[in-house]
Amino acid sequence: MTDDGPAFPQALSMEEDYPGSSGMSLRDWFAGQALAGVLANLSQMDKVARNDIARQARDCYLMADAMLKAREPE
Repeated sequence: MTDDGPAFPQALSMEEDYPGSSGMSLRDWFAGQALAGVLANLSQMDKVARNDIARQARDCYLMADAMLKAREPE
């Protein structure tokens, strides 16, 4: 699976500030959005899940991978 390219390919200031960088991948963007949802709902999780940050990070990338797959033509 690829990261499906940059999330913000038109960000001109990124190239000015960081030459040679194409910015954040779409996969990273999706994972970050999933993480924002997780963090917004911590009260819904049990204490074990809240304390397992490595699992939370993996789960966010699993969700990002699923979102990328959902974008593929059938």
